[in-house]
Amino acid sequence: MKTLVVFDFDHTIVDDNSDTWVIRSTPEQTLPDWLKKSYQSGRWTEYMGRVLTYIGDQSVRPEHMRSVMESIPLTDGMIELLTFISENKKDIDCIIISDSNSIFIEWVLHASGLKSAVDDVFTNPANIDARGYMTLRCFHAHDCEQCPINLCKRKVLRDFKEKQAKADVHYERICYIGDGGNDFCPIKELKGGDIAMPRKGFTLEKLLCKAFSEGAESLPAKIMPWTSGNEILRELRAIIE
Repeated sequence: MKTLVVFDFDHTIVDDNSDTWVIRSTPEQTLPDWLKKSYQSGRWTEYMGRVLTYIGDQSVRPEHMRSVMESIPLTDGMIELLTFISENKKDIDCIIISDSNSIFIEWVLHASGLKSAVDDVFTNPANIDARGYMTLRCFHAHDCEQCPINLCKRKVLRDFKEKQAKADVHYERICYIGDGGNDFCPIKELKGGDIAMPRKGFTLEKLLCKAFSEGAESLPAKIMPWTSGNEILRELRAIIE
């Protein structure tokens, strides 16, 4: 029985937001007000589609975007944590569920040399079109009223577990590592023996504190806040060894 480690990406594996980091690739390193004001709540991916079109309109080539994205800092301890995971694949499966996009995550994992740690990535599909513009699509449609329209991480996690079970892969425990509001929903999918790992000082930790203060019987997982990937590594090592 393996352990499944589930990562968010922004402010978890990387120590910033990849969607805002890419703005550094524009000539002015900022966006015009009309574009910023076009954002509608819950429709971030559609907004990012417009941002990427604007970046293409500024004659920013994909190679330049890639070099900018490769400079995004990794969160403290993540290199050590992901290296440990890559060295213990017989005991650990590892997936990323993120509201970023497939190209940004691919670029960062490739540049960091940590791609071998990750078995699968569930995120908004991105492509580079014939013009050299990056285009973006929503990951899926879902019925969850708590999540952004393009991605319910709980549905992704549930679907992944069902697919693995059909292949006779069952997990002794799940460790879910994240920071944001959209990481709260998948934590409701965790069972007793699983571990929810919210980044200290970020939205997810605050939501969990609020839930427990109100009596969260629906959250049976152990809660382990973290500031560095090395803390997660110690916990994971204790589980495996």
